[in-house]
Amino acid sequence: MSLPMRINFDEKDYTYIIITKGITKETTAIHINLNGMEYQLVCNSKGDWDAVDATVNDHPGLLKAIGRNIKLRFRL
Repeated sequence: MSLPMRINFDEKDYTYIIITKGITKETTAIHINLNGMEYQLVCNSKGDWDAVDATVNDHPGLLKAIGRNIKLRFRL
């Protein structure tokens, strides 16, 4: 999917692009592009999506919200 997706987080709108193609329930890692930076989201043992190697400057709360948004969108 290369269409931009939107999310509202902390009363701000963000646009991100999912780079990973063919997302299914078996997908364990998803690559996204947010503000020109690429991030990898991985599924942990609880079924939540977390960013790999995210720092405080990368807004981990926003990345977690994007993971939840993708999970709901693709019914993962």
